[in-house]
Amino acid sequence: MELSEILHPEAVKAFGKLTSKKRLFLDLGEVAGACYGLEVNSAVNALQDRESLGPTGVGHGVALPHARIEGLDRVVGAFFRLDTPLDFDAVDRQPVDLIFALFAPAESGVDHLKALALVSRTMRDPDTCTKLRSNADATTLHAILTAGPVIKAA
Repeated sequence: MELSEILHPEAVKAFGKLTSKKRLFLDLGEVAGACYGLEVNSAVNALQDRESLGPTGVGHGVALPHARIEGLDRVVGAFFRLDTPLDFDAVDRQPVDLIFALFAPAESGVDHLKALALVSRTMRDPDTCTKLRSNADATTLHAILTAGPVIKAA
């Protein structure tokens, strides 16, 4: 599994500022709807339901919200880069500016975990995060995320 398989170029966005986690989830849902045909409210509700189990802010300015969606046939993703970090209740209590959301089929098990592991490893790489924070062009952000060494998920 590679990030290029789950991240559509149009699902990568750079924003100046988002006002809340709720607004973030709505924007993620809208992007998922436009790029992958997901029903926006279902995507937003699934993200909010998962977040209510515990925050998905993993630290160092990174959040990995994820949700399982009925009717989805494969794991897909969306990436947002924010100019102004957003409070996300992250484990290190720092706001986030890099958000990589995953949407997986409701019945997926291993594929969802492989995709989450792949994204997590990618977003833990300090060089990758520095490059992402240094660029605001969506095409460049997509290239940074999908290029480079292929990282195989477990």
